[in-house]
Amino acid sequence: MNENTTSARSSADAAGGPPRRLVNATAPVARALAGRRWMPVWGVIRHRGRRSGTAYETPIAVVPTKDAAIVMIGLPWGAKTDWARNVIAADGASLRWKGRDVTLVQPRIVDAAAAERLAKGPFGAVLKRFPAAIVLTRA
Repeated sequence: MNENTTSARSSADAAGGPPRRLVNATAPVARALAGRRWMPVWGVIRHRGRRSGTAYETPIAVVPTKDAAIVMIGLPWGAKTDWARNVIAADGASLRWKGRDVTLVQPRIVDAAAAERLAKGPFGAVLKRFPAAIVLTRA
Protein backbone atom coordinates (compact mmCIF):
# COMPACT_ATOMS: atom_id res chain seq x y z
CA MET A 1 0.00 0.00 0.00
CA ASN A 2 1.32 3.45 -0.87
CA GLU A 3 1.98 5.41 2.33
CA ASN A 4 1.27 8.75 0.65
CA THR A 5 -2.40 7.95 0.29
CA THR A 6 -5.04 7.04 2.76
CA SER A 7 -6.39 4.25 0.56
CA ALA A 8 -7.84 1.42 2.55
CA ARG A 9 -7.15 -2.23 2.11
CA SER A 10 -9.98 -4.29 0.66
CA SER A 11 -10.81 -5.71 4.08
CA ALA A 12 -11.07 -2.27 5.71
CA ASP A 13 -14.83 -2.09 5.56
CA ALA A 14 -15.10 -5.53 7.15
CA ALA A 15 -12.66 -4.47 9.88
CA GLY A 16 -14.86 -1.53 10.84
CA GLY A 17 -12.83 1.25 9.25
CA PRO A 18 -14.35 4.13 7.31
CA PRO A 19 -15.88 3.26 3.94
CA ARG A 20 -13.19 2.94 1.28
CA ARG A 21 -14.97 5.26 -1.15
CA LEU A 22 -15.21 7.98 1.48
CA VAL A 23 -11.51 7.69 2.29
CA ASN A 24 -10.51 7.76 -1.38
CA ALA A 25 -12.78 10.74 -2.06
CA THR A 26 -11.44 12.79 0.85
CA ALA A 27 -7.74 11.84 0.51
CA PRO A 28 -6.83 14.69 -1.91
CA VAL A 29 -8.52 17.22 0.38
CA ALA A 30 -6.79 15.79 3.44
CA ARG A 31 -3.38 15.95 1.73
CA ALA A 32 -3.96 19.56 0.66
CA LEU A 33 -5.10 20.77 4.08
CA ALA A 34 -3.15 18.58 6.50
CA GLY A 35 -0.66 20.37 8.73
CA ARG A 36 -1.94 23.88 8.01
CA ARG A 37 -2.14 26.35 10.88
CA TRP A 38 -5.88 26.84 10.42
CA MET A 39 -6.67 23.12 10.08
CA PRO A 40 -6.40 21.64 13.62
CA VAL A 41 -7.94 18.27 12.77
CA TRP A 42 -5.51 17.08 10.10
CA GLY A 43 -1.77 16.76 10.36
CA VAL A 44 1.00 15.12 8.37
CA ILE A 45 3.05 12.45 10.09
CA ARG A 46 6.56 12.02 8.71
CA HIS A 47 8.13 8.61 9.09
CA ARG A 48 10.50 6.18 7.40
CA GLY A 49 9.74 2.75 6.02
CA ARG A 50 10.82 0.13 8.52
CA ARG A 51 12.44 -2.03 5.82
CA SER A 52 13.10 0.34 2.93
CA GLY A 53 14.11 3.46 4.87
CA THR A 54 12.02 5.49 2.41
CA ALA A 55 10.70 8.81 3.79
CA TYR A 56 6.91 9.11 3.83
CA GLU A 57 4.40 11.82 4.69
CA THR A 58 0.98 10.51 5.60
CA PRO A 59 -2.04 12.73 6.30
CA ILE A 60 -3.74 11.76 9.57
CA ALA A 61 -6.43 13.07 11.91
CA VAL A 62 -5.12 14.19 15.30
CA VAL A 63 -7.47 13.48 18.22
CA PRO A 64 -7.61 16.11 20.98
CA THR A 65 -6.44 14.62 24.29
CA LYS A 66 -6.86 15.55 27.95
CA ASP A 67 -3.05 15.79 28.31
CA ALA A 68 -1.27 18.37 26.11
CA ALA A 69 1.95 16.29 26.23
CA ILE A 70 0.19 13.44 24.43
CA VAL A 71 -0.67 13.19 20.73
CA MET A 72 -3.16 10.53 19.75
CA ILE A 73 -4.16 9.29 16.30
CA GLY A 74 -7.00 6.86 15.79
CA LEU A 75 -6.30 3.70 13.80
CA PRO A 76 -9.62 2.81 12.15
CA TRP A 77 -7.96 -0.12 10.32
CA GLY A 78 -6.16 -1.38 13.40
CA ALA A 79 -2.63 -1.59 14.72
CA LYS A 80 -1.23 -3.18 11.56
CA THR A 81 -1.59 0.05 9.57
CA ASP A 82 1.73 0.45 7.71
CA TRP A 83 2.54 3.98 8.84
CA ALA A 84 1.83 3.10 12.49
CA ARG A 85 4.09 0.05 12.27
CA ASN A 86 6.83 2.29 10.80
CA VAL A 87 6.48 4.80 13.66
CA ILE A 88 6.64 2.02 16.29
CA ALA A 89 9.72 0.48 14.63
CA ALA A 90 11.49 3.86 14.53
CA ASP A 91 10.41 4.72 18.10
CA GLY A 92 8.99 8.04 16.95
CA ALA A 93 8.20 10.41 14.12
CA SER A 94 7.70 14.06 13.37
CA LEU A 95 4.32 15.68 12.92
CA ARG A 96 3.38 18.79 10.99
CA TRP A 97 0.30 20.01 12.85
CA LYS A 98 -1.32 23.43 13.21
CA GLY A 99 1.47 24.89 11.09
CA ARG A 100 4.24 23.65 13.39
CA ASP A 101 6.62 20.71 13.43
CA VAL A 102 6.46 18.52 16.51
CA THR A 103 8.86 15.70 17.39
CA LEU A 104 7.06 12.67 18.77
CA VAL A 105 8.61 9.83 20.76
CA GLN A 106 7.59 6.75 22.74
CA PRO A 107 4.86 5.54 20.39
CA ARG A 108 2.55 2.90 21.73
CA ILE A 109 -0.60 1.24 20.51
CA VAL A 110 -3.60 1.39 22.84
CA ASP A 111 -6.96 -0.33 22.63
CA ALA A 112 -10.28 1.44 22.16
CA ALA A 113 -11.03 1.69 25.89
CA ALA A 114 -7.70 3.38 26.66
CA ALA A 115 -8.09 5.72 23.67
CA GLU A 116 -11.56 6.70 24.85
CA ARG A 117 -10.19 7.59 28.32
CA LEU A 118 -7.39 9.76 26.83
CA ALA A 119 -9.59 11.64 24.34
CA LYS A 120 -11.28 14.95 25.06
CA GLY A 121 -15.05 15.19 25.16
CA PRO A 122 -17.00 13.66 22.30
CA PHE A 123 -13.89 12.31 20.56
CA GLY A 124 -13.83 9.40 22.99
CA ALA A 125 -17.12 8.12 21.63
CA VAL A 126 -15.62 8.05 18.12
CA LEU A 127 -12.42 6.31 19.23
CA LYS A 128 -14.21 3.56 21.11
CA ARG A 129 -15.44 2.36 17.70
CA PHE A 130 -11.87 2.04 16.36
CA PRO A 131 -9.90 -1.13 17.06
CA ALA A 132 -6.86 0.85 18.24
CA ALA A 133 -5.07 4.18 18.43
CA ILE A 134 -1.43 5.21 18.50
CA VAL A 135 -0.33 7.45 21.36
CA LEU A 136 2.91 9.44 21.22
CA THR A 137 4.64 11.81 23.61
CA ARG A 138 5.85 15.25 22.55
CA ALA A 139 9.64 15.44 22.83
